[in-house]
Amino acid sequence: MATTKSKLLNEWDTLHNNGPFPLKLLYQTKLEGERLMPKKIDRYNDVALEIQKLINEAHQAGEGFRAYGSAWSMSNIASHKDRMHYNGFMNISMPIHASDCHPNNVYDPTNLFLFECGNTIKEVSETLAENGKSLKTSGASNGQTIAGCISTGVHGSGLDSGAVQDYVVGLNLIIGPNQEDIVYLEPKSKPALKDAFVHSFNARVIRDDDLFYAALVGLGGFGFIHGVVIEAEPVFLLKRYVKKVSKHLAFELANTMDFKNSAFTIPGETTTQGNGKRPYHYKVFINQYSDEPNCVVEVMYKKPYKENYPDPFPVIKESLYRDLIHLFVKLAENFPKSIPWLVKRLRKTILPMVNEETTGMLKEIFWDAPYQGPAFACSFGIHHKHSEKVMTLLGKLTRDEGPIPGIFALRFVKKTKATLGFTKFPITCMIEIDGVLWKKTRKIMSLEEYAKRMIEVLKANNIPFTIHWGKNSDWAFPGLLNDMYDANATKWIAQRKKLLSPEMQDLFSNTFLKTVGLA
Repeated sequence: MATTKSKLLNEWDTLHNNGPFPLKLLYQTKLEGERLMPKKIDRYNDVALEIQKLINEAHQAGEGFRAYGSAWSMSNIASHKDRMHYNGFMNISMPIHASDCHPNNVYDPTNLFLFECGNTIKEVSETLAENGKSLKTSGASNGQTIAGCISTGVHGSGLDSGAVQDYVVGLNLIIGPNQEDIVYLEPKSKPALKDAFVHSFNARVIRDDDLFYAALVGLGGFGFIHGVVIEAEPVFLLKRYVKKVSKHLAFELANTMDFKNSAFTIPGETTTQGNGKRPYHYKVFINQYSDEPNCVVEVMYKKPYKENYPDPFPVIKESLYRDLIHLFVKLAENFPKSIPWLVKRLRKTILPMVNEETTGMLKEIFWDAPYQGPAFACSFGIHHKHSEKVMTLLGKLTRDEGPIPGIFALRFVKKTKATLGFTKFPITCMIEIDGVLWKKTRKIMSLEEYAKRMIEVLKANNIPFTIHWGKNSDWAFPGLLNDMYDANATKWIAQRKKLLSPEMQDLFSNTFLKTVGLA
């Protein structure tokens, strides 16, 4: 039988020390051993009963319950003041076979896999690689759990791939303590698994497009995500270039996404007519404190997989341009810790000179996070056509009302179908500032004040926007949910009520959902 350890605590914190937040009880559940229970499906079903027992305990005590994975979110979205469950030991994975698929399945069965909630992106990628497959995209690194990624809408920078939730085809949820409270959701318009296979993990089938796309970025509010069925793809390579280009050219591409007719080209990455190819990934780094006319861009092109390619890790390990927080910390290491002094130096310091090239699989390029100390990250989703305008506005705010110890980057992501997915624009530009946490002083505003001012500036300039659910923000800003999602927020709430009983809606709510107006 699966076993759970309980720890009485007073508080809980995120990986990047954005709390602490109050907590009474922490659960950690481990699967039964393979020797005593050899079949994966038996261990999977066994631990589902254990989670239901914990949910029932919380319900009987009149307390709430919240699951979390790697604690990477910088908002309090994963926290609960009563009871929390650490999912990291629940990491079963299973391939889906053609015999498991629905008669109307349109996916290649060899690309379908079921992953238990606690699998990290790194574990998922390793499992897929063993089967000659790859994720379609991931975040900037690989430490988040698969359930945590989709719950908050973690995005990469895939112009044609979308965010992590966009390759999920089914969700196995535990929505209460009763036998009928293990469910499997998938879109009615695109079924993947046949009923008999779903019944093998004791779930009842719900095929409903509106419900599925609401639960897809469920913010932890649609119950306990036990398993995720994803569509992978055959393994591929990414050719990664880091170049310095003029800001004018970088923003022209950001605003238009017209790589074909741009003056920006990389030798070997052009058509037979000499036009630039559309990349897999495009990212722009901006030091808002510098008047330097150039900036750094990271561009990646998708390539067919081949066995013999140079080891990418010597370049990846040393690359500053893998993670914004890492980049800023590396810059800051050369300066005193005083923020004004650091900013003064940044005004004279352009981003480090670079001309990197490397090739690797997705799991190698988006590798381990190099920095895991105290950090902040604010991230806004906007229509890509507003990229330059918004960067100008937020850069000015950061200089004039800061200084803030971080720098900006822009990433570009395909539109999501998820009801509350923040990558909701035709191509969403995620404009983000990452850096090290700081304390408010007489001369420097707090992170909370800065987050509020960014929202105010965007609203004052009539820029439609969303905010990354897992990042720092003024989540209590009046009318924020309606500004970002309008009718879709109402739709999400209605679908949640359709799935969960009133008691379970309360149990799976937390301070974050109540603050933003979703519970």
